[in-house]
Amino acid sequence: MIQHTFGLLVKPSAQWREVANLPASSLNILVLYPCIMAILPAVAWFYGTSQVGWTVGDDGDTIKLTVASARQISILFYFAMVGSIAAIGYFIHWMASTYGAESSLAKGMAIAGLMATPLYLAGLVGFQPLLWVDLLVGVGAISWSVYLMYLGIPIVMNIPKERGFLFSSAVLAIGMVIIVSLMVISIILWDFGAAPAFTD
Repeated sequence: MIQHTFGLLVKPSAQWREVANLPASSLNILVLYPCIMAILPAVAWFYGTSQVGWTVGDDGDTIKLTVASARQISILFYFAMVGSIAAIGYFIHWMASTYGAESSLAKGMAIAGLMATPLYLAGLVGFQPLLWVDLLVGVGAISWSVYLMYLGIPIVMNIPKERGFLFSSAVLAIGMVIIVSLMVISIILWDFGAAPAFTD
């Protein structure tokens, strides 16, 4: 699995072609990829928010979450990441026939998990929560993930680039809906006791 991580960062076209040629058994194993990679940002943000903290303004005090609160939020964060990838993977599989592609649920999940690789790695900035760095890295990671999606879907699904562009655009729209849904779910969970608790 690690070779896919580095391959998608340095030679994405060749890596997507390699994924396209994988047998079904290997695609089934790749379903575990997001489950493993999502641990990285969850652990990073747990440590960063509970041990390092962040400041607001030049002279602000360091703000930290309590360990219990950071643990709870990090666990929810992990399941939100994995759940989002699973949902996007399902929709990739579900829409495949519309765009003339043959798919399986494992293939959809593999594509969704692999195209999110930059986001998993960008989550490591959570070890040192610094707003402007986090924003710069986050924007770069989102841009690279979107690029990987537009590049990878036509290759793995073996469809023309024009159809792949439309397919990828539909997946992007689904991703945006999922982000908005996660915001709403976060607010609801805050009302049910998952709100952040800060140290004194």
